[in-house]
Amino acid sequence: MKARDGVLDFLNQVLKAELTAVHQYLLHAAMCKNWGYERLHEHYSHLANEEVQHSAGLIDHILYLDGTPAVAHIDSVAHGEDVAALFRVDLGFECEDIALLRTAIAHCTEVRDFTTRHLLEHMIQDSEEHVDWFETRLRTIAQVGLERFLSEQIKK
Repeated sequence: MKARDGVLDFLNQVLKAELTAVHQYLLHAAMCKNWGYERLHEHYSHLANEEVQHSAGLIDHILYLDGTPAVAHIDSVAHGEDVAALFRVDLGFECEDIALLRTAIAHCTEVRDFTTRHLLEHMIQDSEEHVDWFETRLRTIAQVGLERFLSEQIKK
């Protein structure tokens, strides 16, 4: 099937963001494991796997539209010096991802590509859940303090 005008460009932009997210969440999982925060390591590993699934779905859809998946480059992988910094970086990343997805969804609606729109709508729902997760953790840290929060992250 041939892609509608501009759809492949958006799909490849989203793919680049998803591949970046995979690397970023794998790094953050490893950092949390190294720091001894087993619960956070598990959650970041789950996020990385979810982003791998999104990436695979995007690659399949790009190929379905007779396009070429752009997998050669990713954006800079952000990190922080502590858990709260990781959460802030990841919250910003997810907000940027949502903005890109909204723009891509609007474009798909405009060019009447409802299959691609549906794929992206599923992804934006996951991203909005990620935003909520990071916001909740940052709010909890603000309420109980970083040390108390981290003490709960050591074991599952």
